[in-house]
Amino acid sequence: MAVTPTLFYRGAAATSSTTLYTVPSSTTAVLTDIVISNTSSSQQYVTMTVDAVNILPAVPVSANSVVTIQPKTVIPTGDIVAGFATSADVKFHISGVEVTA
Repeated sequence: MAVTPTLFYRGAAATSSTTLYTVPSSTTAVLTDIVISNTSSSQQYVTMTVDAVNILPAVPVSANSVVTIQPKTVIPTGDIVAGFATSADVKFHISGVEVTA
């Protein structure tokens, strides 16, 4: 069994729901860390889902701030992490581990 630290996504948020990461075949992923930065001068809102289930439902992120979340969520093969924000001034850094047999 191989356990590989993996960057799931790093970049600007879209303003409508977008796939950020899909668990590869023959792999189980563990979503360990989500870092959200808002470089805007106003509060923004972030929504993130795992397999279409909200893990961050329109969560407010204050102006010029960073939010760190450590969900420790197991995600099976083929499931999708998706997300968006109210502004592209919001950036995501999402990481975890991939476990392969």
